[in-house]
Amino acid sequence: MLVPLLLAALAAPPAAASVELPSERPVGQPELVATFDGPMPTGVSVHPSGRIFVNFPRWGDDPPATLAELKDGKAVAYPSAAMQRYEGRGDSEHLISVQSVVVGPAGRVWALDTGRVQFAPAEPGGPKLVAFDPDSGEVVQKIVFPADVALPTTYLNDVRFDLTRGERGRAYITDSASHGGIIVVDLASGDSWRRLHDTAPVRPEPDFLPFVEGRPLLQRPEGGEAKPLDTGSDGIALSEDGSTLYFRVLAGRRLFSVPTDALGNREQSDEEVLKSVTDHGDLGFASDGLEHDAAGTLYLTNYEDNALVARRADGTLETILHDPRLLWPDTLSVGADGFLYVTANQLHRQAKFHRGEDLREKPYVLVRIPIEAGPVTLK
Repeated sequence: MLVPLLLAALAAPPAAASVELPSERPVGQPELVATFDGPMPTGVSVHPSGRIFVNFPRWGDDPPATLAELKDGKAVAYPSAAMQRYEGRGDSEHLISVQSVVVGPAGRVWALDTGRVQFAPAEPGGPKLVAFDPDSGEVVQKIVFPADVALPTTYLNDVRFDLTRGERGRAYITDSASHGGIIVVDLASGDSWRRLHDTAPVRPEPDFLPFVEGRPLLQRPEGGEAKPLDTGSDGIALSEDGSTLYFRVLAGRRLFSVPTDALGNREQSDEEVLKSVTDHGDLGFASDGLEHDAAGTLYLTNYEDNALVARRADGTLETILHDPRLLWPDTLSVGADGFLYVTANQLHRQAKFHRGEDLREKPYVLVRIPIEAGPVTLK
């Protein structure tokens, strides 16, 4: 009996010393603004008064409200619960599935409604851009997109505003379907038109494979074959003078920009607009949300590394926040308080990427960091 015990003791590794091993260093210190224990949020926008608006697209979580305002840390239906009770995907009077909320330069609260529930095709009347008076909650403008602008495959993703162009300003919207595209809206007439449709800068990059939490991210449906991400133009931002629109595809690592004068000039051909696009190169990471501040810095989420990156006016890149808890940083908003706000919603842990198994862990979060700069306000 002694021999086997002795042999077992010799084979066992020595007890590990109690030492603290080196680990990855975080960058920045996020301040927690709110947590979400229900449906996952995507968008966030901060009013100059400090009010915070968030949205919850109807992707499958069945949110009670697709547009909300944070009050005492809770998401409360905005402007009312009644506004959220839609009657079919072609309902133009109610909010169906808001993908983005943005406080415009004049303080209005704009909701970008995809009209799509669980990614089912929208019906005419559903895809729209709606502006609310922030105080009364009344609808002050509504633009319903025609079928040749919001195509059956269109997914309205993010929007930016410039009230200095034209009679009452313009809006720019990304279509993140696999064909991609940018939609331009004349806010005076309500007219809208497509640009860069199905061109290389707005389509998913060929052979793109992101790594998130150290693992390759693919669409892995239950019972189906794995396939690459196919999301086109997604993040969008306007330069401080409104002359340049920056954009990226979700499924890619390149950054592009285009002059807004080219997008807004309907006499220019699509080929001429495409020639005016600037390719700023492979940044080495992929993004979901983009935002710009009034001091000349472009901010980009880095969903592959749980980080936020600042692209300075001279083109240099700087990681300003890196935290393992920043699981899929989604949407950015620069507040008048000098903070950069960001939602993190674990999008990559959804069931569609894991053979039908939902790996998300609540709560989802909204955090902020100081940047000592204000938002772009083109009015």
